[in-house]
Amino acid sequence: MPAAGVVPGCYKLAGAVRDRGFLGRVGAVDGGCVTPPRYDMHAWKPGDGVFNAAAMAAYTVRLADRVAGCVAQGQFVVLLGGECSNLLGPALALKRLGRYGVAYLDGHSDFRTVDNSPYVGAAGGEALALVTGRGQADLTDLEGLGPYTRDTDAVLLGIRADDEYVGDVEKAGIPVWPAAKIADDPGAAARGTLERLERDDLDGFWVHLDVDILDAAIMPAVDSPDPGGIDHDQLRALLRPLLASPKCVGVDIGIFDPDLDPDGSYATELTDTLVAALI
Repeated sequence: MPAAGVVPGCYKLAGAVRDRGFLGRVGAVDGGCVTPPRYDMHAWKPGDGVFNAAAMAAYTVRLADRVAGCVAQGQFVVLLGGECSNLLGPALALKRLGRYGVAYLDGHSDFRTVDNSPYVGAAGGEALALVTGRGQADLTDLEGLGPYTRDTDAVLLGIRADDEYVGDVEKAGIPVWPAAKIADDPGAAARGTLERLERDDLDGFWVHLDVDILDAAIMPAVDSPDPGGIDHDQLRALLRPLLASPKCVGVDIGIFDPDLDPDGSYATELTDTLVAALI
């Protein structure tokens, strides 16, 4: 969670990537923008639940409308911007359409709940928990469709060795590929993930990418940079087979903060990696 009064700049991710010619380089059609709500935590205090939940829920429904329409038309969706709660929109959209899984690529498990923590707060630290039905109903059961993703249909990739909530993820039966294991063999991590998510009983799956899966020395322009992550070559090797799968219907990218990238070099490297993974 950022310091009081600080609005994270990750909402500028889409602009930074677009400025580097992303759409043309991957041959994408511009699907437009779903404007997020104001980042407002001025009245929030520990114990209040997820802050900004009502606004986030309304945004999730609008985003789900857009994503569901695209997927229903057979379009592959690339969702740029924001932070990990962006996954709620695609997750709700896909639950409307059928049974879909998620490959959750993140430096953190984002599995914080009131059962394993004194309190919850920023939804970004709870996104995997929320989409699998753990948390307050105004976010986890929109339209009565929760959980949006079953535990059996999720895979977590990229966490560090000291992740606080990995035990709860493993107890839920969600496979975990730590960053160190991915670094040893990204291809094996991708194959293991596809074995889980290309099953006949799934209609497809979504890829969630938090840029802090990258090592802090390579990508410091995130809200929680940590050592022990993977590099760009390893991320490309992991992403390519996932995004190329006929079962994959889209990907969201978040957490990169252009405010922490004054010369734009990290945005350039990130865009190059995304382009290489998609073409």
